[in-house]
Amino acid sequence: MKKPIKQNSIGKHWHIEIYACNILKLKTVPFVQQTLSEAASASGATIVNENFHQFSPFGVSGVVVIEESHFTIHTWPEHAYAAVDFFTCGDSIDIQKALDVIGNNFETEKIEVRYFDRGNIEKAKELMPEILKEENVKK
Repeated sequence: MKKPIKQNSIGKHWHIEIYACNILKLKTVPFVQQTLSEAASASGATIVNENFHQFSPFGVSGVVVIEESHFTIHTWPEHAYAAVDFFTCGDSIDIQKALDVIGNNFETEKIEVRYFDRGNIEKAKELMPEILKEENVKK
């Protein structure tokens, strides 16, 4: 996957739609958690924490918190579908490696990826309250 063109953004956000997955792989926490953790590690992210929830009768939501931000997943085995988000700050994460792990582990036939820049740095500086601006904090 091509890296996005460097933008004047605070964060990078990938929305990943995963279709036609092996439904057995989407049903329970252990495999979903292992897959998202493996994807984060493969991307070069530094894992800080993980939290996953099992729905009844099946399906999983979870987050892998990384130093660079987070990876999340929500699965719908009844639709052979999962929604995944990768949110990162900086340029150290290799999203393609994470996508490869997700695709292989869930045995998917279709992955769609949308990329969004999050938070314009110049706009944030412009709209920041005067008291919080760096030059005033140092005083």
